[in-house]
Amino acid sequence: MIPKECKRLAEVDFPIAVVSKHSAREKSIRHGHPSTLHLWWARRPLGACRSMLMALLLPDPEDQHCPTEFKTTARSLLGKMTGTIGAKNADLRAALMHFIGDFADWDNSSNRIYLEIARGLVKAAHPEETPLVVDPFAGGGSIPLEALRIGCDAFASDLNPVACLINKVLLEDIPRRGPELAEDLRRVGAQVKKAAERELAEFYPQDTDGARPIAYLWARTVRCEAPNCGAEIPLIRSFWLCKKAGRRRALRTKVVRPTKGLPHVEFEIFTPTTEKDVRCGTVSRAKATCIRCDIVLARERVRAQLAAQRGGADEVFDDKGTRTGGATLLAVVTMRDGQSGRHYRLPSAADYAAVWKAQQRLKQVAATKPTDGLSAIPDEPLPPIGTLGFRVQRYGMTQWGDLFTARQKPGMQQFCLLLSGQHKVDQSLIAILISRLANGSSSLCRFNPNPRGFAEKIEATFSRQALPITWDFAETSLLEGTSGDWDGGVDWFIKAVVTAQECLKSAGQVQIADAVKHPLPDATSFVWFTDPPYYDAIPYSDLSDFFLVWLKRTLRGYSLLRDPFDPTNLLSPKTQEAVQDETKKVNGKPKDRAFFEQSMAQTCAEGRRVLREDGIASVVFAHKTTEG
Repeated sequence: MIPKECKRLAEVDFPIAVVSKHSAREKSIRHGHPSTLHLWWARRPLGACRSMLMALLLPDPEDQHCPTEFKTTARSLLGKMTGTIGAKNADLRAALMHFIGDFADWDNSSNRIYLEIARGLVKAAHPEETPLVVDPFAGGGSIPLEALRIGCDAFASDLNPVACLINKVLLEDIPRRGPELAEDLRRVGAQVKKAAERELAEFYPQDTDGARPIAYLWARTVRCEAPNCGAEIPLIRSFWLCKKAGRRRALRTKVVRPTKGLPHVEFEIFTPTTEKDVRCGTVSRAKATCIRCDIVLARERVRAQLAAQRGGADEVFDDKGTRTGGATLLAVVTMRDGQSGRHYRLPSAADYAAVWKAQQRLKQVAATKPTDGLSAIPDEPLPPIGTLGFRVQRYGMTQWGDLFTARQKPGMQQFCLLLSGQHKVDQSLIAILISRLANGSSSLCRFNPNPRGFAEKIEATFSRQALPITWDFAETSLLEGTSGDWDGGVDWFIKAVVTAQECLKSAGQVQIADAVKHPLPDATSFVWFTDPPYYDAIPYSDLSDFFLVWLKRTLRGYSLLRDPFDPTNLLSPKTQEAVQDETKKVNGKPKDRAFFEQSMAQTCAEGRRVLREDGIASVVFAHKTTEG
């Protein structure tokens, strides 16, 4: 036991330069990283959490109260890696700092020797009892995950249902399953894919020449309001399709003036030789430029026209299935067996026919009335206009289902049904895949013609912690092999599961809870370590509802996916959330700066209550201003 008077390493020194270097590199680690299980915003780097936990748990050898037994064991453990350590306490401190810095390296995070030494050091510092690490704002689970990695017990809680589900899967479900879990997930994923193909294949037809469409590039449209014009304006940021050397492709336009009806724009795919060959986009700062007459449509009129279309992500057809307005299909991205790279073609009648069929299916799906009160397609309201990071409401998107196209919605609903019927693995484990599918399959996904070092790709909905309008968007095929599809999500998920299993020796405990009323009894925690929200930096609850609405339709009646304080609320808890958000009120008062600071004060008081007398607390703090 570390005497109360003894300082921890974190109180006297920390290898911040080395840990920062490894943390920066960790951001580029994707395949197999636990963060790829499920998106969460502003995750702390695992290396930084791991190193700081070690520094919080271990005593300073130069402190006069540092137990002799710890120093003896620490020298023995570290000696296996570094050889003989000098006799001075300063030498041992330096060796511990060096180990902590190196342990932040992702390459060492599952190294057997590093894990043995780290767990041995923690055991030497706390021989009587395994230390309990508590995080009341667990979020994506970085801190409790690293606590389990180094041999501690972990109690992770959060007010947010999606965060709690992520933590349950990461900290409870995965550690409790054996190595057969990966194969079970792979088998169930294949079964779901096969069943989905039977139900959805008509909405994603293959080309007659055998090419496989993997993505559809769309643009929302508005009408020019200039006198004697009325042409349709496709809202396009860039006309480039591919910027890679040797495979450059772009779109060029031609205005068609029929004898009857309004003029419209047709497209052609060509190979540009210079940047100047490709025209600028038609939309900037929400203002649209007409391709026919060059008149600029004001921001307010663009918003009004798209609002009348509930966002404008869907095509409008007449009774015969002929497109009359709405979103327009710019190009289709295809792949061919035996050929590398993406190919591009103009849309065909079959492409629009598939969308029209999907709209008919959507009408049938939307008409169903589940017994639990949840509609088949998410109709829960988006947060009010003015909510931090949200812009889509100004364009007529008022419900969460409005963020998805008429083809995406029945596709997502079908996957929800198929996942909810799987019982061969923990349902929470397999159901979390619906979030990956949603993130890559909304009308807010962008097409990137020139990602660094990669082929052209579809960017997921959340490239940052916000939901802005996307003028032209990419719709991935849910059934084909590309970013955002089912197979890709299963593959990434399994790699993250395997990596997590390699480094976790035991399971943690997860609970949905309010940080200002912590569920643990007094004096139970050795370490209270958390990364709290920061004023109005990120609207966690509002953003997470993007995933929650689909998760609730997959895990119907699941206890973690509910508001424990308000049974009538179908979305994540908002009232108790410790953030600054003046669009919401508590007891008639806006959730302003004072509310946030009061919530943090109550949270810290609870942290002190659950902390042992010989325990230590640490708070991660990052704010955009120093006055924070």
